[in-house]
Amino acid sequence: MAGQINDTEGDRCDGPDDEASFALSGAGSCIAEARHRTAAFLTRTEGRHPSRVPGRVVSLAELVVSELVTNACKYAPGPIQLRLRVAGDALEVEVWDSDPVLPTASDADPERVGRHGLEVVKAVAHLTVLRETVGKRVTARILLSPA
Repeated sequence: MAGQINDTEGDRCDGPDDEASFALSGAGSCIAEARHRTAAFLTRTEGRHPSRVPGRVVSLAELVVSELVTNACKYAPGPIQLRLRVAGDALEVEVWDSDPVLPTASDADPERVGRHGLEVVKAVAHLTVLRETVGKRVTARILLSPA
């Protein structure tokens, strides 16, 4: 993936400022790390494009990242790749993991405890799921301004 690469080995920049990619360990602690890196990226982007990344998008992005990375940690062994990109009128949040099984949102059930992550993501973003040669890629597109 092109763009700014930040991983546990250090930071490396090699592309557009409006894109970042992070290699995450897949351990439970990477969920908080992903949220932190998302907020940091969007804060830097907001400084360059103040009207493009409103505070509500930062909050939604942290929520979406948390849900998608949690699912990857829970269901896929090994590392996770998180990619963030400000593209046109939206923020794209992309999570790759090694599990080839495509996620599906469960039907709404107020009695169910947990397993609402994809429902939440679908409520605030347009969701696309693609099977890869290895694993899958889940992309959530969050509009920068309300529809």
